[in-house]
Amino acid sequence: MTRHDLKHLVIMRHGQADYPRDVPDHDRPLVPRGAREAAAAGAWLAENAPPEMILVSPALRTRQTVTWVCHELGEKAPTPQLWEGLYNGADAQLVAAVNHVPESVRTLLVVAHMPGVLDAVLRLASRDSDPDAMMDVAGGFPTAGTAVLEVPGDWALLDGADARLTAFHAPEV
Repeated sequence: MTRHDLKHLVIMRHGQADYPRDVPDHDRPLVPRGAREAAAAGAWLAENAPPEMILVSPALRTRQTVTWVCHELGEKAPTPQLWEGLYNGADAQLVAAVNHVPESVRTLLVVAHMPGVLDAVLRLASRDSDPDAMMDVAGGFPTAGTAVLEVPGDWALLDGADARLTAFHAPEV
């Protein structure tokens, strides 16, 4: 398979969120640092892996994260699509969401929650993944952390250990 046949799956954790009293988990907002993290991640994505499609958990903190990412992507930012299953945080739901993406999409961004983002990257990363990126992921998945995986086949067939982790970025703000 040639390099231009590869697709890219970008899995991102939301920016740092607040824990206000009497606010449901679904409605937790980003703190100012989380907004800065999201903007920094968006700038990195704009240069390294601009997405053609964005799937996002419906939680407020993930939607706010995507707003900052899209601001940094500028005119090239696709319209984010809410995917209810991403809120629960399980890797199975994240992979299921990816399995429904049209094959015409070459670079997909998924913005979701722990532990699903970490578990999904560990589930999907093949043995020939970049060792430094694997060590970074294994060391923890910080807020606004972003993993980039090369996907050699169809989105619909992606399941486990069949993507290559090529990069992991954690914004420093």
